Amino acid sequence: MTKTKTHKIDATGISLGRLATQAATILQGKNQADFQPHIDNSDRVLIYNCDSIQITGDKLNQKKYYNYSGYPGGLRERSLKTLMEEDSREVIRKAVYGMLPSNRMRNDRQKRLTLHTKNITEDSK
Repeated sequence: MTKTKTHKIDATGISLGRLATQAATILQGKNQADFQPHIDNSDRVLIYNCDSIQITGDKLNQKKYYNYSGYPGGLRERSLKTLMEEDSREVIRKAVYGMLPSNRMRNDRQKRLTLHTKNITEDSK
């Protein structure tokens, strides 16, 4: 069993998809030499400066997030722009969640993802 490490990723200027792919790869443990898909021995991921991710094209207006309550007329729709204004960490969280495989380990891996909107330095811990 290897000791878990914390990978720090600065989100400044990185596009949303590339950032989510990098985080999902680390959360799955695919960056380790002893990777096995049925064993969850991956590391933690800390992403900071979430407010300054790069959104390419016209995704701010065109990309929609849907939520359905299960009741008639309960379909809610929010654009990427409104979600970024409310909480940019939720955008990254949803992107990483969508890139993780949908199995029993998905929620445990998602718990090892930490998101911050400002810069984190070594002495602040």
